[in-house]
Amino acid sequence: MLRISRFAPSPTGRLHLGHAFSAVRAHDLAREAGGRFLLRIEDIDGTRSREAFVGGIEEDLRWLGLAWDGPVVCQSRRMTLYGAAFERLKALGLVYPCFCTRAEITASASAPHGDAGPIYPGTCRALTAAERERRAGEPHCWRLDMTAAHARTGALRWHDATVGWVDADPLPQGDVVLARKETPTSYHLAVTIDDAAQGVTDVVRGVDLFAATHVHRLLQALLGLPTPRYHHHQLLLGADGQRLAKRNGARSLADLRAHGSDPDILLASLRAGQVPIGADAGDA
Repeated sequence: MLRISRFAPSPTGRLHLGHAFSAVRAHDLAREAGGRFLLRIEDIDGTRSREAFVGGIEEDLRWLGLAWDGPVVCQSRRMTLYGAAFERLKALGLVYPCFCTRAEITASASAPHGDAGPIYPGTCRALTAAERERRAGEPHCWRLDMTAAHARTGALRWHDATVGWVDADPLPQGDVVLARKETPTSYHLAVTIDDAAQGVTDVVRGVDLFAATHVHRLLQALLGLPTPRYHHHQLLLGADGQRLAKRNGARSLADLRAHGSDPDILLASLRAGQVPIGADAGDA
């Protein structure tokens, strides 16, 4: 079977070394198997995504020597696909409108916290149909009824290259958001639809997204989509032991290029899971 991997950044800034590490791993997995490497731009966040950063992403990948196959796919142009999937879930009775604000969820004493913040306590799940109709004009998002969805699919599994077979357990993620008024889809729904539509066989991404895969496996089962193999890699760390991320001051590839970094040396270091001395801090 032809192996197809993808790199799917959000255009909310320039790529940094943490991005590059994941891109290299996805690129090499496909190329070593004689497969295809795709570039997808996850720009569904209209408030933070910038078209200028799309060109920067392409420029950075070319500078590293990473070539992708086929046209670049942008999620912002695929809303019809996501909308159709959402309507299927809605027809199954598996989504409900939620009128809670972020502040109300955070303040809720019954909301446990996970890696991504407070887990939604299900406040609006019990609203009657009449109450939902009465409040339809209020700002709201749409959430997946996780308990009902999990009951519908039964036991599920997915495979990770490092830990092997994993029993899908999406319940601890709570009733995740599938759509908002300002963003008519969510990361969870869009990435699940796109990986299937693009024929992705191998998803390479950081271990920080391991928990999200439980949700994606559930959505695949609900929508009748194939399940790719997953490769969750450890995050690249700087000399201070912190993950290389924009909020931690990770240097952008554009900054490294401007200061004369050798892309071949950088690429070799990333393939070895290392960061060249002096390349992990500075102005991003």
